[in-house]
Amino acid sequence: MQPVRRPTITWLNPRQTMPLFRLITATSLLFILASPAAATDTREFILSNGMKVLLVEVPKAPVATVQVWYKVGSRNEVMGRAGLSHMLEHMMFKGTVKYPKGSFSRLIRKNGGIDNAFTSQDFTAYFENLAADRVELALELEADRMQGLVLDMKELTTEREVVKEERRLRTEDDPQGALVEALFAQAYFSHPYHWPVIGWFNDLDAMTLDDLQRHYDTYYSPNNATLIVVGDIEADSLLPAIKQLFEPIPRGPEPKPIATTEPEQKGERRFLLKREAQVPFVIMGYRVPNFTSEDSYALDILDSILSHGKSSRLYQNLVYEQKSALAVGSEYSLLQSDPGLFYFYALVSPSQKPELIEEALHREIKRLQADPPTELELQRAKNQVEASHVFEQDSNFRRAMLLGQAESVGAGWRKIDQFVERIRAVTAKDIQRVARQYLTEDNRTVGTLIPMPPKQSGAPSTAAQLGRP
Repeated sequence: MQPVRRPTITWLNPRQTMPLFRLITATSLLFILASPAAATDTREFILSNGMKVLLVEVPKAPVATVQVWYKVGSRNEVMGRAGLSHMLEHMMFKGTVKYPKGSFSRLIRKNGGIDNAFTSQDFTAYFENLAADRVELALELEADRMQGLVLDMKELTTEREVVKEERRLRTEDDPQGALVEALFAQAYFSHPYHWPVIGWFNDLDAMTLDDLQRHYDTYYSPNNATLIVVGDIEADSLLPAIKQLFEPIPRGPEPKPIATTEPEQKGERRFLLKREAQVPFVIMGYRVPNFTSEDSYALDILDSILSHGKSSRLYQNLVYEQKSALAVGSEYSLLQSDPGLFYFYALVSPSQKPELIEEALHREIKRLQADPPTELELQRAKNQVEASHVFEQDSNFRRAMLLGQAESVGAGWRKIDQFVERIRAVTAKDIQRVARQYLTEDNRTVGTLIPMPPKQSGAPSTAAQLGRP
């Protein structure tokens, strides 16, 4: 039986998973940064077929994570086939000639491990977390399905309905998820960030086996993949086994680079979305640069100042003092293949109007544009960002995730080593400058969820649930 699996990850921001560590003090942060866990010990190898291998020896516990990252996500799809990468991710668990349907996950579980996968705008990744002495089993299984996937029409028909139900759960019946999807559709007209990772119903219905096979043949090749193993391993001993398993896989075609760029936005865009819900929801997005710009580090700190923790500006003003929002925050990830979105959101309190919440968000942005943050505020934000980054290295899984994401979006894993240094170099004036440059009216896309009463027939809608997008 196949395990229940796979949230569709549209963006990754590792800090969001670790709120506890945002309270780290400057003194304890210095201690952590001096610890061995923060040292750079990644070893890189390039196989003869072009596959990159990253090995990290972490002997503190007899466990390891094996991850295979493919440089393909929803940005590599075409209009009319949105969701193709995510659908292929599902089909990758349907078996090969050597390991038929169900064998992969059953073998991993039998050996005490877990396996799963996720798809984003920029990449698709597969992983197994298991005992260190079972790493070669995971490697063998991954090598087998990198070249031997069997695509079957019956399985596609079944899995199509699974994905459609996943869409209903995460978007159709989740008003905040639907609002995020609509935000990207409005903010991007030309670039493939326009369509959702999970796809639209019409596109899912239109997918064929030929579409999946073409996608698999184009992108699932060793020269478009990164293999990462982090844990209680010996790199020199494991490398021969990796070469034996993966080097026989022939090099594939070089995928064509994405040439589409989104034109400059020259005016505010607005939209309304009516869904069954209890309270309104406001979202506000700005197009901003990715890791290729030094401004990305200032934006990362700006994100922390505005929304990370109960001491952040948005929480203090909108939730704690004014009590106009039930939840508030912002999202930004610099590790994306192309320039992404910096967006704010607020779950409106029942007694408040959405336009008042929007005005409050604008005031906080304008306040930052008018006056740079204090040195204390800036240092607190840097401590939060640095601490989360360092603590992340303490998890085999999260460490491999960060390496894989950096490689897959084009930054390269060595970019990670520069992160703390770049963050420390950000000044209060940098924060003010990027706020003025990017958080402008003409660069803004604003969406408002208008609550609708539940339908009279049937049970109450799950869309009424509250929470983050």
